[in-house]
Amino acid sequence: MDAAALAEFLRRRRAELAPADLGLSEGARRRTPGLRREEVAQLAAMSTDYYTRLEQQRGPQPSEQMLASLARALRLSRDERDYLYRMAGHGIPDQVSTSAHVAPALLRVLERLDDSPALVLSNLGESLVQNRMADALFGDRTALTGWERSDVYRWFAHPESERMLYPADDRDRQSRALVANLRVAYGALGERSRAGELVAGLRRVSDEFAAIWERHEVAQRFEDHKTLVHPEVGEIELDCQVLFTEDQGQALLVLTASGNEAAEKLRLLSVLGTQAFTR
Repeated sequence: MDAAALAEFLRRRRAELAPADLGLSEGARRRTPGLRREEVAQLAAMSTDYYTRLEQQRGPQPSEQMLASLARALRLSRDERDYLYRMAGHGIPDQVSTSAHVAPALLRVLERLDDSPALVLSNLGESLVQNRMADALFGDRTALTGWERSDVYRWFAHPESERMLYPADDRDRQSRALVANLRVAYGALGERSRAGELVAGLRRVSDEFAAIWERHEVAQRFEDHKTLVHPEVGEIELDCQVLFTEDQGQALLVLTASGNEAAEKLRLLSVLGTQAFTR
């Protein structure tokens, strides 16, 4: 661990971030450019004292999980994130943890969305970050671990619970769309990648998946319009917009109301929050 280089890097990146970039108030008493230490600590879900000690070269070696949180809080690029890991005495994240690094450009858009459900997905359907409206609509999927975090895995491994969000007459289409999306990732990453591991795991647990996989359908499918069924407010008609990163590895999914009735239901969801998923 190069404590001096790590501390200087953190200070420089913190100074270069404008509070407005993260949806924070500039404040009347802000004397120096960039974020305050306590703001970075809050964004990274760590104590201000711990973060301060890192900047002052007094802190212990941060864990990889802590570094991932810092990389997200400071909106680091992939190269900057790798540098952060090296200076902290860790190797560059492998493919398993790489998918958890959310593209800064997608985060900036997500943080400006408050009244519409929005989430960032990996190319394996893993929910990487969600806004509060997405939590209210889907539940907090980012709290899941392992393959349970993947939409496609849960869809085929736990059909009795996962598919309740979709009307019965739309579930076959959703099954094929999820598999076609996974085919894209499998083709790009190869059999020995995490995509290959996911395919092998799904073929073991789901005959339905295995049958659809053999169709060799390949497409990044996100329907322009969909109906979701929420346990509290019922069916919601939503329009879907998708923004991909340049390498197609992540996608920002934004769901907007398709009419007045849907808009009212989203407003109700905003009030209900996640209580339907936490009882």
